[in-house]
Amino acid sequence: MVICGIDEAGRGPLAGPVVAAAVVLPEDFPRGILADSKAFSSSRRREEAERLIRQKALAFHIAEAPAGEIDRLNILQATLAAMRRALEGIAVPLEEVLIDGNKCPGGCAAACRAVVKGDTFVPEIMAASILAKTQRDRIMAAFALQYPGYGFERHKGYPTAAHWEAILKLGPCPIHRKSFRLYREPGK
Repeated sequence: MVICGIDEAGRGPLAGPVVAAAVVLPEDFPRGILADSKAFSSSRRREEAERLIRQKALAFHIAEAPAGEIDRLNILQATLAAMRRALEGIAVPLEEVLIDGNKCPGGCAAACRAVVKGDTFVPEIMAASILAKTQRDRIMAAFALQYPGYGFERHKGYPTAAHWEAILKLGPCPIHRKSFRLYREPGK
């Protein structure tokens, strides 16, 4: 059975895109190297897994929805749009599409099923999680050079104390999600 797994990275940050990946693995893929992208002990191990996925996958595609699209649609709809784009980039005929979470994007050419916590036990979704996370991390590292002072290379746009301080000091930059609450009251 040809299964495509889809996952995303970057729903919770205050800045940057949400990135989705779609992956089709061969039956003989070494599943022991896979895990939820957040479960890796180091970025180096996650990047090693990424290289193997890119080398051995039958097909994969990565897509994104930038901050402006997130602001226009909302984070859920932008995430589903990025997932749909990732799936559209798969040229292999599919029998089933498995999505991490509880919602499927519309327009799937094959049967689509949402799998809650699928990134912890479905190999194709774990692989998609790894590709989405490593790609988004690279995007945020590039934005750190373009918008210095925010610390994107460290927190990747997530709402850390350092990120909140940078927003208060510098104001939002063009990759901040304006529809997200970018200012907070002290102590919250």
